[in-house]
Amino acid sequence: MKTRIHVYISGRVQGVFFRDFTSTEATFLGLAGWVKNLFDGRVEVLAEGEKEDLEKLLTKLKQGPPGARVKNVEVIWEDYLGEFHEFRITWY
Repeated sequence: MKTRIHVYISGRVQGVFFRDFTSTEATFLGLAGWVKNLFDGRVEVLAEGEKEDLEKLLTKLKQGPPGARVKNVEVIWEDYLGEFHEFRITWY
C-alpha cells in the first residue's frame, strides 16, 4: 500500500550530513520526495512510497547519521499523491 509521510526531526540534525543521509536511505528504499533544513534547526522530510519502506526510513531517521543526536521525530501520515518521481535534497 502506497502512502506518504511528513516528518520533522529535531536535535543535533544540521551540520552532520543528515540531508545526505536521508536522501541516500530514501533512494535505496525506492522512495520519492525531498528533505530540507528548516530555519529553526530541524530537518523536514516529505516522502512517498510503500508503507513498509517508509517505516524502514523512519527507523533510519530516528538513528540519524554518525554525529547526529536525534531528540524527537514527529511523523504525520498522509494520503499518497504520487507527485514525486525521485528523492532530492532541497534548501529552505
